[in-house]
Amino acid sequence: MSKDHCEIYCYDEEKVKRVQASLATVDPIDTAQLFKALADPTRLKIAYALVQEDELCVCDVANIIDSSLATASHHLRLLRTMGLAKYRKEGKLVFYSLDDDHVKQLVQLAFAHRKELITDGASPR
Repeated sequence: MSKDHCEIYCYDEEKVKRVQASLATVDPIDTAQLFKALADPTRLKIAYALVQEDELCVCDVANIIDSSLATASHHLRLLRTMGLAKYRKEGKLVFYSLDDDHVKQLVQLAFAHRKELITDGASPR
């Protein structure tokens, strides 16, 4: 083996087996899709806005992200399809909110982490 690789095939086999068993009960691909949906800056802005205001009309979201109604609707629909947002209709208006507190916590944690990096002087770029 080269210097860059571990000389030991498996250091702690019990830990490896536990994690493998745990991974077998979840779908990392689905979870990766959740992060992929939030990886888009526009959708993350929308999610952040929905954390701040709980519920917003599509037209207000469009104004917040400085886009057309069609663009805002497209991003909101994708967030809904991915299970991150939900909506309700009131006449011709459509209001969106985040699906549950887990999504809200993910967005809040991501922004809090980024704020810490900036405050600590670390730069991820």
